[in-house]
Amino acid sequence: MRVVLAGYGSRGDVEPLIALAVALQAAGAEAVVCVPPDEEFVSRLDEFGVPFVPFGQSVRDLVTSGRVDPPKVAAALVDEWFGPVAQAAEGADVLVATGLMPAGARTVAEHLGLRYVLAMFHTISLPSPHRRPSGRPGKPLPPEETDNRVLWAIDAENVQAMYGPALNSNRAALGLPPVDDVRDHVYTGELLLASDPLLWPSEELINLDVTQTGAWILPDTRPPAPELQAFLEAGEPPVYVGFGSMPMHTSNDVGRVAVDAVRAQGRRVLLASGWADLAHSGDDCFVVGEVNQQALFQKVAAVVHHGGGGTTTTAARAGAPQVIVPQIVDQPYWARRVEDLGIGAAHDGPAPTFESLSAALKTALAPETQARASEIASKVRADGAAVAAKLLAGQAVEQ
Repeated sequence: MRVVLAGYGSRGDVEPLIALAVALQAAGAEAVVCVPPDEEFVSRLDEFGVPFVPFGQSVRDLVTSGRVDPPKVAAALVDEWFGPVAQAAEGADVLVATGLMPAGARTVAEHLGLRYVLAMFHTISLPSPHRRPSGRPGKPLPPEETDNRVLWAIDAENVQAMYGPALNSNRAALGLPPVDDVRDHVYTGELLLASDPLLWPSEELINLDVTQTGAWILPDTRPPAPELQAFLEAGEPPVYVGFGSMPMHTSNDVGRVAVDAVRAQGRRVLLASGWADLAHSGDDCFVVGEVNQQALFQKVAAVVHHGGGGTTTTAARAGAPQVIVPQIVDQPYWARRVEDLGIGAAHDGPAPTFESLSAALKTALAPETQARASEIASKVRADGAAVAAKLLAGQAVEQ
C-alpha cells in the first residue's frame, strides 16, 4: 500500500505527518510526505528516511514576511495540490490531506481514484452548533448574531470566496463540474481527529463524522547538546519559554518580558529563539534552537508557549506545568483546556506584560499545579499514529 501525506503548515502540522509516515512504514506500507520545503522539515524527514516532495514556498518565509495576501496564497496552495501533490499521488492508494484548507485534495483523490482522508489536529474550523467560527479573511461575522448555524454559513461563504475560483479552474481543466461549497466539499468524507481525547475531547459537529485517533507523536531520542546539558545540571530546573512558529509581531520585546517575569520568580530561563528570533543574555539564561522537547520538558519547572497542539501535548506528556499565551486559531482553546485541567495557566490575550506573565507563572509554578500536571501526564496517549496507520491499512483497532 502506498500512502501520500500532504499539507501546508508549520512544524505543528508537519511533525505529526512524519509520525504517521513512520508508523505506516512500520506497518509495511510506503509513505510519501508533501510539505513545505523548510530546512527544519526536510532534515526531520531525512532523519527518519521518509521520502519528501516539496509543497509550496517556505512556510517560515511566508509567516515571518508580514506581507501575506490571503487570496493569492490560497490560489497558490490550490494549484500545488494539482501540481506536485497530484504527481506524487499517481499510483498511490490513499491521499491523506491536512494543513491550511486543503481545497484541492479531494478532487485530486477522486480524479486519481484514491481513497481520500482528511486529518485534523483540532476541531476549531469544523462547523459546530455549540460555538462561533474563529473567523477567516472575508465577510465579518456579525457580533450581534447568536445563531451559530448562521455564522457557520458565513464561514462557508468566506471559504468559497477564498478558494473557490482556483479550485473550480483546476476542476474545469479536468472536465469536472464546479464546487459551490468548498468547505463542505473538503470536510465531507473520512475524517480523522489527530488529537489526544483528554486534552481535546471530541464534540458534536454539523453533518460530520469524526474518528479520533489520538495525537500523532513522533518519538524523539536525540540527546541534548553538551552546552544545554551543562546548563540544566548547573542549577534548579529552569522555565522554558518559546513560541514556536509564531512571529509574535503583536508583542513588544516578548523575549525580554518573558525573561524578566521568569527571573522575578527566582527561576533560570531556557529561551527558544523560534520564528520570532528571540534572544537574550545572562548567566541564568540559555538560548536554544532546534531541541528535543520531549526530553527537555521533563527537566524544566514550567513551559511558557503559544499553545500549539504539539507543544501543549508534549508538555502535558512530560508532566510540565504550562503557561499558554495564545495567538491564533486553536491556541485559545488549548489555553483554556490547560487551565480547566489544572495543569497550567491561560494568559489573557496574545501580548504578555511583565505583570500579566508573572501572575500566570505563579499559578503554573504552584505545587498544586505541578502535582496535577504529574497526574495528567500518565493519561495522555502516545499511540495515535499507530492507530491511524491501522485505520488507513483497514486493520481492526482496539482503543
